[in-house]
This record gives sequence, structure tokens and C-alpha cells, in this order.
Amino acid sequence: MQYQGVLTKMQTELGKPIQYYLVFEDSFLNMNQLLNKEIEINFVGFECLNCHKKKKIYRQGFCYECFYSSPAVGDWIMRPELSTAHLGIADRDLDYEQKVQLQPHVVYLAVASEIKVGVTRKTQVPTRWIDQGATQAIAIVEVPNRYLAGITEVALKDHYTDKTNWRKMLQNAGENFDLIAEKAKVESLIPPEVQEYFYAQKNDLYELQYPVLSYPTKVASLNLDKSPSFQGKLVGIKGQYLIFENGTVFNIRGSEGYVVTINV
Repeated sequence: MQYQGVLTKMQTELGKPIQYYLVFEDSFLNMNQLLNKEIEINFVGFECLNCHKKKKIYRQGFCYECFYSSPAVGDWIMRPELSTAHLGIADRDLDYEQKVQLQPHVVYLAVASEIKVGVTRKTQVPTRWIDQGATQAIAIVEVPNRYLAGITEVALKDHYTDKTNWRKMLQNAGENFDLIAEKAKVESLIPPEVQEYFYAQKNDLYELQYPVLSYPTKVASLNLDKSPSFQGKLVGIKGQYLIFENGTVFNIRGSEGYVVTINV
């Protein structure tokens, strides 16, 4: 059976294991049901997720023009400490930025390869952790805006990484950590203006299980620009990656805006 559409990040449903869905305009695939089956992916073209024109994707699913004009990809997305909506100051579109920045945000510790610190909107818990391939996660603070979350993350980056080693994550090579104990250590490290938001008594530890039949010992990333046609047996899904039997991995989120056909 053939499916065709524009790639966007897989939608997820918390479960044991997590359920993954690849959603197109007129159809969707439950990717878990394709485990241990041969699938074929073919590159067809591009479609910008913002303007929907058939223009080459520059970054994050956007064409060049949209990447530098849309408020959805402002610098404050990747660097929350640059948020200014709480001051009434626009970056690209104040209405949009107020809707996104002026809502509860969570700063967290998660384990995917090592302990990392990160920021997400409260509404994106636990989706954000699933997308990163974290096996464990715990919230540290819940603050009323993105700026406060950002300065907390900056303070903690002196002690924890803010990046996931995607190769180790896909090889399941991360270490075991006691996140509840780690959380207790960070209270004195967060900025004074955030101290009142620290989760002193709340230790809700998320443990996440992924649909993986086998983990690769070595990984090779599929790039549709270089390899526009690929076929292989799907043996796992973790983060936003499809894992194939031969060690090839395909980052769905990294290929947003690419139009593909999938034969199953």
C-alpha cells in the first residue's frame, strides 16, 4: 500500500510502549504496526510548512524566506532566554510571541544519553521528552513565561548539557542516573527570581518505553537529498527516528517539509 504526503514530526501517544503516528493530509500510519516489516521511502519534492509553496527546505521544514520571517522560528525558540514578550517587546510578531511565551513553561532534567537540561511549554509534557528519546525525565520548576525558563536553563547549563547525543540515544548507550537525587541538587543553582517556582515536594518521575525490537551497534543517517530512495526493515522507533535493521536511521523531524511516498 502506498502513502504520500509532507513529512512533519510524528505524533505520539504515551503508552508502554509509546505509540507513533505519521500523519499526512488525507491519511495516517501507526508506525508501531510496521515493526519488523519492509518499508520503502521515496523522496518526491518539497513543501514549506509555512507558505506551503513547493520551495526547497532551508531549516526546520521552512523555506529560506519563511525561516527568516516567520515568528514560529525566531531565535527565542532555541534560546528561550531571548524571549521578550513579557516586556511587551516584539521579535517578529508580538501577538504570536505573547501566545507562546506567556504561558506556563517547565524546566526539566532528562536522560537520553546523559543528563540534559531543557525547556518546554507545560502543554508539551511529556511530548517534548518523547521527541528527544529520553528514557527518564523530571520537572524542576514550572514558571509563568518562557523567559524565566530560559534564564533557569542558562544557569544550569554550567552543570548539565543541553544537547542530546543522538547516536548514543539510538544505540541505547546512556547511563543510569537518579534524577530525583539530581533534582535535589539543582535548587541552589537556579536564579533567585525562579526559586519560588522550584518543585520542592513534587518528584513525578517519567519513565518512557519505546517500540524498539533491536538497537544498532553503529548508526548511519539517511539523507533524502543524497539517497532519495530507501528500503529496509523497520526494527525500532525512538525520539523522532525510525531505526532500520541495517543500522540506518531516519530523522523524521529533521526532514520536515519533504514530500515522500511510503510503500508498506
